[in-house]
Amino acid sequence: MKQKSDIATLALKPGKEKSLLRRHPWIFSGAVEKAPASIDAGETLRVLSHDGAFLAWAAFSPSSQIRARVWSFDEAERIDADFFAARVARAVEARGALPASQDREAALRLLHGESDGLPGVVADRYADTLVVQLLATGAERWRAEIVDALTAASGCENVYERSDADVRTLEGLEPRAGVLRGEPRTRLEIVEGARRLRFGVDIEAGQKTGFYLDQAENRAMVAELAAGKSVLNCFCYTGAFSIAALAGGAAQVTSIDSSADALAGLAANLQLNGCDPKRSTALEADVFKALRSERDAGHSYDLIVLDPPKFAPTASHAERAARAYKDINLLGFKLLKPGGRLITFSCSGGVDAALFQKIVAGAALDAGVDAQIERRLTATPDHPVLLSFPEGDYLKGLVCRIWSLPF
Repeated sequence: MKQKSDIATLALKPGKEKSLLRRHPWIFSGAVEKAPASIDAGETLRVLSHDGAFLAWAAFSPSSQIRARVWSFDEAERIDADFFAARVARAVEARGALPASQDREAALRLLHGESDGLPGVVADRYADTLVVQLLATGAERWRAEIVDALTAASGCENVYERSDADVRTLEGLEPRAGVLRGEPRTRLEIVEGARRLRFGVDIEAGQKTGFYLDQAENRAMVAELAAGKSVLNCFCYTGAFSIAALAGGAAQVTSIDSSADALAGLAANLQLNGCDPKRSTALEADVFKALRSERDAGHSYDLIVLDPPKFAPTASHAERAARAYKDINLLGFKLLKPGGRLITFSCSGGVDAALFQKIVAGAALDAGVDAQIERRLTATPDHPVLLSFPEGDYLKGLVCRIWSLPF
């Protein structure tokens, strides 16, 4: 490992140090005045202001618009195996008070990227198995040390890699997936929450690292609201919200997804939880088209869940995404009974909470209904948000209750 005196330097343009002084961990290419001509992707850089003041230690990413990601703002800190062991141990310890941390059948996120001081590193624990995503050049450079630290801190010897997200291409990295350590099962079961709901997880081919762990508390809320209700779950994937609603006593749940494989997962989860098949209907269809058909048929529901995929991965996609979010929420409002609730989400980084609320408000207006926001929703506590990194607050949700219609 290089000594600090040998570490290459990245210098910023005048005035471009402000975000780093606010401890934001990203350095964009437009802020860079001078970068090393020859350095490997992922190598550690000393980041200096225009006047030569030390700002941070960061991992270099020559292919990305995010040219460097900060490991540490402490000049005395060495970026080495001990550094990663300490960061990982701190993150795992911070989750120790969460119930899922103590339950070896449960699942939770152990590392949440920048918000845990480890840009580009995601790690989820599913029962006895870790699923790791290394999504940036710095994370790739330190993969062995990060995985060593994870197995030591978590006690899990089975590790599977899902570094196959599109963001790796922006880093100039090839997708990677497969076994990293031990003999992980690619299909396994987890339990969730006080109701002990059981879900099958496919860590090899499932969405994200296999499951949407960030919605666990919101699923528990749906179970509380669903008793005796007719429920429509849109973009249902393998039906976690549907299972929660049925466990909470929903009278009838209709689940819509365009993927036959996802609906097969729903069927398996219904069986795992002993749900009455007569109270569950699954529809393989484009959700937008299906909701228009439901509207035209005069159907209505007490509770509707809208959890669509990421319409706007970046701010540049926000305008197009806004139209899609408005359309889907307008249809949702039109399908609600008086007093019904719309539980609507956006996981798009390019759409912040204020814009999302504005879009939903516009949808209610166009639907001809008055609605109240009863709750604002976010990700579970194992997905913390660093105050200096608001981009980490990606999951936004609203519980909207119809209180008058139509006007």
